[in-house]
Amino acid sequence: MSNVIPFPHMPEASHRQRSPDRRAFARGGRRASDKAGHAPLVLLVDHDANTNARCEAILAKLHFAVAPTRTIEEARKVMHSLRPNIIVATVAEAAALRQANAADLPVVILDDVMDPETLVDEIRRELRVHLRGA
Repeated sequence: MSNVIPFPHMPEASHRQRSPDRRAFARGGRRASDKAGHAPLVLLVDHDANTNARCEAILAKLHFAVAPTRTIEEARKVMHSLRPNIIVATVAEAAALRQANAADLPVVILDDVMDPETLVDEIRRELRVHLRGA
């Protein structure tokens, strides 16, 4: 007789749990009162890591999807692959991105003195204007 205790039989995981792409399946965490929809994707371009992290945290908390980038080259790759709804960038990066922006996405200029509330208001205003014009 051995002292080994056998593990109880674990049922095999369902196909949903093993699937590599589970975005189509509900995973919980939503309330019945939540409205269906999508979060606008914000392409955030700033070479300063602290500003990027702070803006990303603010926007994510307000249910925006955020793609933070630190260089123009990285931002161009993200623009072509993810197709963001709006771009938030500093003045220097915004000028370069406007030239590469064939989709005419709205651009919000990020400056050092802008408070978070103003930033979010500008993003929402630009999104509303852009969606009305589309």
